[in-house]
Amino acid sequence: MASSSRRSIMASFLVALITLSSMSMSLAARHLLQTSAIPNLPPGINIPTLPKPTVTLPPLPSIPTLPSIQGNVPPLPTIPSLPQPSSSLPKPVTTLPPLPAGIPTIPTTVPQMSLPPLPNMPSIPTTIPSIPFFSPPPSPSAH
Repeated sequence: MASSSRRSIMASFLVALITLSSMSMSLAARHLLQTSAIPNLPPGINIPTLPKPTVTLPPLPSIPTLPSIQGNVPPLPTIPSLPQPSSSLPKPVTTLPPLPAGIPTIPTTVPQMSLPPLPNMPSIPTTIPSIPFFSPPPSPSAH
C-alpha cells in the first residue's frame, strides 16, 4: 500500500515538473520572438540580411456586377406531391389468438441427481523452500 502511494506521488511530481518546464520554455520562446534586438554574437559569426522585396503586386481585379433582371421572372417549379394510397388495399389483421385456458403447473420438487466423485487433486505447498545463497546470513551471537 505504501509503495503504490509513493509511486503515485512520484508520478504526480514528474507530471508537474514536465508541465512547469514546458511552460517556462514556452515563455522563453515567446520572449525571444517578441524581442526585436539582435543578440550580441561572438566575432566571426555573421547573420545574413534578407533583401527587401522591391516588386509590388498588381492590384486585385474589381468584383464584376451581376446583370440586372429585365421583365418578369418566371415562378419556381413546384415540388410534385406523392400519390395518395388507395383505399382498395387489404386491412391488416389486428386480432390476436386467444390465450391458453390454464397456466401449466410447475413441479415443486427437484429431482435427485448424483454427481460423479471429484478426482483427487495434488496439494499445493504453502511454504517456500529457503535457498542458502539468497537467505540472509545468521545474526552474530553476542558472547
